[in-house]
Amino acid sequence: MKTRLTLFLLMLVPFFRLSAQQPHINIDWDPQRTRPENLVPFSANVISPEVIDDHTVIFRLRGPNVSSVKLTGTMFVGSEAGKQVDFTKDEKGLWTCKIGPLEPDIYLYYFIIDGVKVIDPNNTYVGFANMPAFSMLWVHGDGPAFYDAKNVPHGDLITHYYYSSVSNGQREMLVYTPPSYNPKKKYPVLYLLGGSGDLAQTWAFHGQANFIMDNLLAEEKALPMIIVMPNNQLVHRNDPKHTELTFKLVEREMKEVILPYIESHYSVIKNKHGRAISGLSMGGRHAQYVGLNNLDLFGSIGLLSSAIAVGETPVLKDPDVNSKIDYLFLGAGTHETRPGARHEVLHNDLLKLNVKHEYYVGSRGAHDLITWRHLLYYRFLPNLFRSTSGK
Repeated sequence: MKTRLTLFLLMLVPFFRLSAQQPHINIDWDPQRTRPENLVPFSANVISPEVIDDHTVIFRLRGPNVSSVKLTGTMFVGSEAGKQVDFTKDEKGLWTCKIGPLEPDIYLYYFIIDGVKVIDPNNTYVGFANMPAFSMLWVHGDGPAFYDAKNVPHGDLITHYYYSSVSNGQREMLVYTPPSYNPKKKYPVLYLLGGSGDLAQTWAFHGQANFIMDNLLAEEKALPMIIVMPNNQLVHRNDPKHTELTFKLVEREMKEVILPYIESHYSVIKNKHGRAISGLSMGGRHAQYVGLNNLDLFGSIGLLSSAIAVGETPVLKDPDVNSKIDYLFLGAGTHETRPGARHEVLHNDLLKLNVKHEYYVGSRGAHDLITWRHLLYYRFLPNLFRSTSGK
């Protein structure tokens, strides 16, 4: 009888999802969801964050000798931008904060403990870049979102290490190849740059660009392409001459090192109609400078929450400029758009110059990855290389 009962219970196991908060077993779309097992992450002492199905979130910190704990993050936008929410402390020294409900998305957040901005020490989802680490909050919806890993064909994400004659050192870049990449075919290439606080990994590890592209291809909403994610940090971001130096160095790195490397290692279209350059924030300014000053190399340019003055890319004043650009995209988030914003000024200047471009303001985000993931999926990638697919 005991043997039969054991076999019966073993047969039931596949029907139950046996996992705890932050299990890191599968690439979950709801890794911080409340689980019935109520297991604390390995080496943690409390569960934080805990995401409830009503989209409220509980943060916890055990700190009996701490005087003050606050929460801040990208979930606070618009009139709440920069908001700090207080935790409450119980008699055992457990600090708790509950917020929400929040819209499903991936948020970045910090604790402020006695005035010091730090990561959540019990959250195993931590981001890194060219700035101090940050904690990541996954608020799930009713199923995988457009930026999640779904059960669809996946492309490969490859890290390349190479020597740069521009930086005089070893560097890295990530390359996404679409599912069923075939070296006998020729693919267009998007060079996708990060912002001031980013590294080569940002677009993939925090921006989910590879999963976004997988999902678009599975939905037949975008053309197959290779996406190159370089590190566009070539001058210390706090160098007083950063603005003066960075644009020309990024241009040299792209032209002298990265393009030749990619075009010797991958089967790509080697003309401007098969090359696009885009980026977020500082990376968008780099893309505008490099792309528009080298229209013999790049046919498409995407500016995400970014812009530089028309005078820095004088080709925009050329009466024949529209014949030289395949696709010019200018996009930004709802909560970062206002009169005087860089992208708004450039958009108005382009209208005055009759420069064809797509201008889009959307997402629930501000100057953050909530916006940039949205721009990739809903506008930029679906429209990229459409007008040149036959060239």
